[in-house]
Amino acid sequence: MIPSYLPSPHHGVWHLGPIPLRAYALIILTGIFVAVWLGNRRWVARGGRDGQIADVAIWAVPFGVIGGRVYHVLTDWSAYFGDGGKGFLGALRIWEGGLGIWGAIALGAFGAWIGCSRHGVPFAPFADSIAPGIAIAQAIGRWGNWFNQELFGKPTTVQWALTIDPQNRPAGFEQYATFHPTFLYESIACIAIAVIVMWADKRFVLGHGRAFAVYVAMYCAARGLIETLRIDEAHHIFGVRLNVFTALIVGFGALGYLVRSSERHPGREVMEHGKVIGNLVPAEISRGRRARVAGRVESPVVADAPAADAPVADTPVAFEPDITSTIVARENEQVGQTKQRGRRIKGR
Repeated sequence: MIPSYLPSPHHGVWHLGPIPLRAYALIILTGIFVAVWLGNRRWVARGGRDGQIADVAIWAVPFGVIGGRVYHVLTDWSAYFGDGGKGFLGALRIWEGGLGIWGAIALGAFGAWIGCSRHGVPFAPFADSIAPGIAIAQAIGRWGNWFNQELFGKPTTVQWALTIDPQNRPAGFEQYATFHPTFLYESIACIAIAVIVMWADKRFVLGHGRAFAVYVAMYCAARGLIETLRIDEAHHIFGVRLNVFTALIVGFGALGYLVRSSERHPGREVMEHGKVIGNLVPAEISRGRRARVAGRVESPVVADAPAADAPVADTPVAFEPDITSTIVARENEQVGQTKQRGRRIKGR
């Protein structure tokens, strides 16, 4: 018989002998693995070296976990250090739930910057490569809230409502049995964001951190809406939850960066062996694709170097001359190899 509502797990911990296996921790680790795997694939496709994403993740992940926990504790201070709170040791028990995404992204980005600096990885292409993976990791991680029966929304009786055990219902809502599954809403939203970011990255040739900015802006919009449904303990400003204001500020900041970056640095970085060797703007990318479809290779138009006293033109130059010759030579070599194989086949 199909249940009327979405059930909640009654247990989130299993024991392998004396070793506890906690669902929340296993789900977080799964999300991290998927983010690194997908980020590595996208990084290699952009011209990075295999394994560099994992090298940076060694720095980014611990910083992200610490940042997420610190943000959660600071914004829910009374639950840990107020009357009857969980205390200092409770603040360290991450497996019980409680990682604030804002702190995780902020401190995780700082850790990623350190990792990029140590391993010689350009930070902006790294951020663009890892952005969809982070969204998918969030989508997976939200199911840890399901196991812990936490971070659900207002009472509701819709068909997909979530059942919550009496001991996990917040004060003032003890009489209700079913609530909005906000963890599910955010999980679905994050999957959609990851798909849109990958599509936009390919369609609009996003570079210089703009794919990451699209992810941040879209997540902030989704999180701000979902936050209005939640009923867990939170700080309020003028009757509005703190995280709504955080989403607005961070979201507008991401949009501002997206616009400003598009004006100052159009196109996408060209990378080889994990190093940036030039910049490719959308017009040159489209022309190169058409040329390959027609079976020929066109050299991108490179503006002549201006005289010393000439005014600087507003139109961005796609490549530096030496970068142009490198890329064109590479494509011409591929065309030559194709023709040579064709001649050998005819000779047979």
